[in-house]
Amino acid sequence: MINEKLRNIAIIAHVDHGKTSLVNELLKQGNVFHENQVVDDRVMDCNDIERERGITILSKNASCVYNGVKINVIDTPGHADFGGEVERILKMVDGVLLVVDAYEGPMPQTRFVLQKALSLNLKVIVVINKIDRPDSRIKEVQDEVLELLMDLDATDEQLESPFVYCSARNGTSSLDVNNAGTDMKPLFDTILKHISAPFGDETKPFKMLVSSAEHNDYVGRLAIGKIEQGECKVGDSIIVCNYHEEKNIRGKIVQLFEYQGLKRVPCENGKIGDIVCIAGVGEAKIGDTLCNPSDVTPIEFVKIEKPSVEMTFMVNSSPFAGKEGKFVTSRHLRDRLYKEAIKDLSLEVYDTESADAFRVCGRGEMHLSILIENMRRDGYEFQVSMPKVMFREINGKKCEPIDKLIVDVPEDCMGTVMGKMGQRKGELVQMTTHNSRTKMEFLIPTRGLFGFKSEFLTDTRGEGVLNSVFYEYQPYKGDIEHREFGSLISFENGESTSYGLYYAQERGDLFIGPNTPVYGGMVVGQNPKGNDLVINVCKTKHLTNCRSSGADDALRLVPPKILSLEDCIEFLNDDEYLEVTPKSIRIRKSILDHRLRAKAGYRSEEQA
Repeated sequence: MINEKLRNIAIIAHVDHGKTSLVNELLKQGNVFHENQVVDDRVMDCNDIERERGITILSKNASCVYNGVKINVIDTPGHADFGGEVERILKMVDGVLLVVDAYEGPMPQTRFVLQKALSLNLKVIVVINKIDRPDSRIKEVQDEVLELLMDLDATDEQLESPFVYCSARNGTSSLDVNNAGTDMKPLFDTILKHISAPFGDETKPFKMLVSSAEHNDYVGRLAIGKIEQGECKVGDSIIVCNYHEEKNIRGKIVQLFEYQGLKRVPCENGKIGDIVCIAGVGEAKIGDTLCNPSDVTPIEFVKIEKPSVEMTFMVNSSPFAGKEGKFVTSRHLRDRLYKEAIKDLSLEVYDTESADAFRVCGRGEMHLSILIENMRRDGYEFQVSMPKVMFREINGKKCEPIDKLIVDVPEDCMGTVMGKMGQRKGELVQMTTHNSRTKMEFLIPTRGLFGFKSEFLTDTRGEGVLNSVFYEYQPYKGDIEHREFGSLISFENGESTSYGLYYAQERGDLFIGPNTPVYGGMVVGQNPKGNDLVINVCKTKHLTNCRSSGADDALRLVPPKILSLEDCIEFLNDDEYLEVTPKSIRIRKSILDHRLRAKAGYRSEEQA
C-alpha cells in the first residue's frame, strides 16, 4: 500500500542557515494558522532557551496540508552537539530538505546531517536559502553542494536532487535562480513531486520503530515514531522489543495521538506512514520496536554515536547550599538526570561511588550547558565539575576525540588564530580566501576547544565565526595547557565591599560588584599572572576618632566582568566546581579551606 495523501520530511542544515524560519513559512502558507492570527517568528522554537539563543535544541513535529496532501514536517537541530536528535529523527521520514545558506555554503554540520540522510537512502531537496543576502554567491554554493554530494558517494538519483531557491524571511521560493518567486508554492510542488509517499503492507501485523520518547507525569512514557507496517488502534496489545538487546515487554495502547499543525491531537487509529505518539508502552526507549504480539521481530536500528565529553553533577555542598533551589537532594538530581537520558539518546548518566555525584556524558560543552540551564530554570540546585573528554583505547593506544573545526575570520586576524590553533594542537587542513575574509579548516582535539570560544571572539573583535563537528578518534596528541590565567579567591565569608573591591581590582578582573554575598574559597575574579591568589573583598576601612567611614567615598571601581553559564564552564579548572542555582552561578574551589587546599597542591606537585 502507498499512502499518496501523506509525505514525511525533515528539515536538516547547519546551525543558523534558516531551517526554523523556513518551517514557519511552510506552516503559514500551509494554512495552519488563521488569517488574523498573530504568529511569532520561529514558532517551532517554543523553548525559552531556543528563543534566547536563536538555535533549535529539540526536534519538533508539525504538519500542514497542501493540495489535499498532509505533509508531516520535522524541524531538527543544527548544532553538532545535538546531532543525536538528527540521527534518530531521520528514521521517521522519507525525504529531507537540505537547507544551505546562500553565502556560507556547506558547513561541518551540513556534511554530517547529509551523510546520515544519504546512508538511509533518503531523497534530498536542496534549498538554497537567504538568496536575498547582498553577499550571496548562489552559483558557487550550488557547485559546493554538488561537490559535497559526490564527496559523500551519493547515488546517481541523489546527485540529480532538485534545487529550490528561497528567502525564508520573505516567504518566497523559486526553481529559477534569477527569479525570487512570490510564495512557497514551488517548494510545496517539489516536495509532492520528488519525495516518495510512505508505503508498506497494511495486511501485516503492526510494527513501529520508536524514534523519539518523552515522559508525561499523567500517562508515563510516550513513544513517537512512524508506522512501518500494519495498523494500530487504542486498546491494542503490543510487545516492546529491540534489535541490539534481549527485550520482551508487554504493553497496551492506552492513548494514541497524531500531529495536526503544531498540536498533538487524540486519534482512534494509525495507518502506514503516519507519525503517531503512543501512551502505555511501559519502559520503551528510543530504538525499541513496538509490534503486534503475533510478529515479534524488531526493526534494525543503527546505534547512535557515543558521547565524547563528560562532567560530574553533584549535590551542592557550598556554604550557601539550599538557600535558592527547590530541588536540592541527590534523589531529586538523580531522578531528573535519568529522565533526561530517556528522551535524549546522546546523553548517558551513570551512578558513581558517591551517592551525591553522577557522571553525565554528552556530545559537547553546549549539549551539557543546555541541560544545566534547563535544570536551574526548573528549580534545581547543584554543582558541576570541569568538562573532560572521554578517552578510548583503540588497538592498544590511548585515543581521544578529534573535531573538524571551520573558522571564518577577517584576514588581519588570521595570524593570531593560526598561532592559537598551534598551541592547541590544531592541524590546518584547508584554507580559502573570499573578499577580505579567510576560511580555515582544522583538525583539533576536542579538549583543545575547551575555553577557546570567548578567547576567539576577543582575538577576532567579535567578527569571527567558529563551527565544529566531531570527526573521529585519533591517538593522543599530548598535553595542552588549559588556561594561562589563575583565579582570585575570596578569603572569608561575608559581603563584598567597595573598599575591598577597590584594592582587589589591582590584582585582575573581578566577577562581582559591591554588596555581593561571598564565602571563603569562592572564585571572585581572574588573575592574569597565572597563579591562584587569595584576596579579601570583604575588607572594611578601620574607623578612628578623626576618620569617618565616608571620608573616601570617591573610590572608582572598574565594572565587573559578568560571566554567562558557558563562560563559567569554559573558565573552570580541574580543582574548581561551578555552583548552579535558580538565581545564581558561582565558581568555587573544590576544597574551600585555604590551608587544606594548599596542602593538596603541595602533594600533587610532589607526585608530579
